[in-house]
Amino acid sequence: MTKRLIFNGFSMNVVSHIYHGLWRHPDSRQTEFNDLQYWIDLVRIFERGKFDNVFLADVLGVDPVYRGTWDTFIRESVQIPVNDSSTLVAALVGTTDRIGLTFTSSILQDHPFSFARRVSTLDHLSRGRIGWNIVTSVSDNAAQNFGLDRIVPHDERYEWAEEYVDVVYKLWEGSWDDDAVLADRAANTYADPAKVHRIHHESRRYKVRGPHLSQPSPQRTPVLFQAGSSKTGRAFAARHAEGTFIISLNPAGARRLVADVNAQVEAAGRRAGDLKFIQGLSFVVGSTEAEAREKARALDEWSSTDGLLAHISRDLGIDLGLLDPERPVEELKIDGVQGYIANFEDANPGQKARVGDLGHALSYNTRIVGTPESIADDLAEWSDAGIDGVNLICQTSPGTYVDFVDHVTPVLQARGLAQREYAEGTLRERLFDGNGPHLPERHPARRFHNAFARQDAFLQLTDA
Repeated sequence: MTKRLIFNGFSMNVVSHIYHGLWRHPDSRQTEFNDLQYWIDLVRIFERGKFDNVFLADVLGVDPVYRGTWDTFIRESVQIPVNDSSTLVAALVGTTDRIGLTFTSSILQDHPFSFARRVSTLDHLSRGRIGWNIVTSVSDNAAQNFGLDRIVPHDERYEWAEEYVDVVYKLWEGSWDDDAVLADRAANTYADPAKVHRIHHESRRYKVRGPHLSQPSPQRTPVLFQAGSSKTGRAFAARHAEGTFIISLNPAGARRLVADVNAQVEAAGRRAGDLKFIQGLSFVVGSTEAEAREKARALDEWSSTDGLLAHISRDLGIDLGLLDPERPVEELKIDGVQGYIANFEDANPGQKARVGDLGHALSYNTRIVGTPESIADDLAEWSDAGIDGVNLICQTSPGTYVDFVDHVTPVLQARGLAQREYAEGTLRERLFDGNGPHLPERHPARRFHNAFARQDAFLQLTDA
């Protein structure tokens, strides 16, 4: 039976996101990123293609990590200037009615109490269409912008993330009972005080008494996404995420990654299928193979090698502009995004990643060039390898998205690989067919569901 794929419109509130240099293309509207109308037009393209979700990336700093300066980032607009992704989602809530809206927020940038309230508010206003991409950040400058001297070590960031999600889970899942809201006009009782609870959280970094100030939203907890593909990142995704963004270099690499992480999902007490694997891909579409190749060649003339290498240098925390491209990456003891290395080695068993491999892997190794029919064939192969969906990366915006929606999506729909209409319900219900709006009981967040009524009773006894 053909499995329909999830499709996300992958973007960022910037001029240049992944394919650096192409913002200069005459057909691009990417310099309009400060204009809400640009985003409204873009999301309407996604909704016309019945995309499941808009996924907005984000960053919190710019480091002097390419050729010893930040000049390339500023000059070529490599993810700077960048606007806040959650604010853009808030603006898009009222201009959409079906598509999911997922934004990125780091554990660095917001206290979990205020973050939990923002998410609940957005989930209410969107009627349950909000997703959260959980990130730990890799940039020293990001850390410096929030009072630290430098970014904390990789594995420690994930320990921090465990604390962070514990707080928001308690607020979203446990602070209000399911039947706390009565809205009883005659009795002048909107909510039952006995069914609203403090959470009394104390951990290394956080002390939060509660209660959560928002009543439970349609999903309670937003759909949880995570993009880390290092060993520690994969383990975190296996415990917590409902969707993980991957950048495998080919279907064989994806197959190995999916098997590895699904084994960890089951070891964490969850089920294979609880975590969706969303592969980052871009497409160049032509009416013939020759036309597609020529179109790709013309696009590549606008590409910036410096921009690509600067982007990777920031993510890896090492200046690729100063290194021999043949040097093995493992010699560098990189503490940045280890997933680039893992993805290359998943796709090339027995080979060790070199510096030059990383520069190319960011974008061009996950680009598919062809006709709508050949692209559909390729996506069927990716689906057979175990992916559940695609993060559609643009080379030019909105051109990449328009080409896909107008030419590839109808072929995918005819083959059962893409949905023809939106199902009813929340984002979680549409991504997980047959599930309800809330997390399943086997998810670790649900251990806090209705947990604090018992705690309140205990505290009342001890206080007495």
